[in-house]
Amino acid sequence: MNPCLLLPAVYLADRVAGDPEWFPHPVRLMGRAITGGETLLRRPGQSELSELLAGTALTATLVTASYFLTRMTIAAAYRRSKSLGELVEIGLGWTCLAARSLHQEASVVLEALDRKDIPRARHRLARIVGRDTDGLDIHQISRAVIETLAESASDGVVAPLFYMSLGGVPLAMAYKAVNTLDSMIGHADPRYFYFGKAAARLDDGANYLPARLTALAIVAVSWRSKANARQAWKTWLEDGDRHKSPNAGQPESAISGALGVQLGGGNFYAGELIPAEPIGKQFPAPHPQDARKALGLVSAVALLGLGAGVLLSALVRPRRSQ
Repeated sequence: MNPCLLLPAVYLADRVAGDPEWFPHPVRLMGRAITGGETLLRRPGQSELSELLAGTALTATLVTASYFLTRMTIAAAYRRSKSLGELVEIGLGWTCLAARSLHQEASVVLEALDRKDIPRARHRLARIVGRDTDGLDIHQISRAVIETLAESASDGVVAPLFYMSLGGVPLAMAYKAVNTLDSMIGHADPRYFYFGKAAARLDDGANYLPARLTALAIVAVSWRSKANARQAWKTWLEDGDRHKSPNAGQPESAISGALGVQLGGGNFYAGELIPAEPIGKQFPAPHPQDARKALGLVSAVALLGLGAGVLLSALVRPRRSQ
């Protein structure tokens, strides 16, 4: 399918259908494969090198399989008919995006805050963040929503569109495999420090450009909204590398400056405080209305990412054909 038509079709499918829980989403299948692979490859008493090699093998296998299985599935559908091929290609591409589900989940948290229902806001927030949500106040919940929106705008929207524009749906699906591996085993705790190292480093590399493109997009869309574009640019340059992740801090710092709110700082994970530097420490703590502004910014970033992806597809397609 023409990539210049594929990306808008995939984006529209995501906006209409979202991420229904009943659908056999490829990411859920990847999760099962990762769990099964870990059970198969890990043994008690393994050396650090053995864990590193086992994790690298699992990472390479899943990413490669995701690419080629997607490519073969699309090719098989096109052999049956062009219309079936396009339907399968759009359907698989739709599962690579998370724009609507991100907007929906964040909106439910904010609606609970509007009703002063803090327990429900904490409960729903736990669906989209990894930190402990019990005990978070209204400012901390708002901060978590903004941070998640900024980071997910990169790895749930801009990055899949970027890779889809470069290598079609198979490359976007391979990226989703990288992202899923990182979320499941790419941790720096004792259990996964070596086993998940390859997944974590591959995710850092895969998100390097998309994270910075997302930050740039946040600055760009701030010019057309009530956000502060100049402040977004300045905060991005000053605080983009303060986050422990080489990529998450890029869009978070940009949106911190755009909204004029402080993000970052320590969070509790499984009852343990993990300290972190604040981002935009000169700004006040965020309120729910700031999180709502973040929703609008991220929606605009998604549209800008779609447009940029279509342009990139138009540039890359002739070379792919050759």
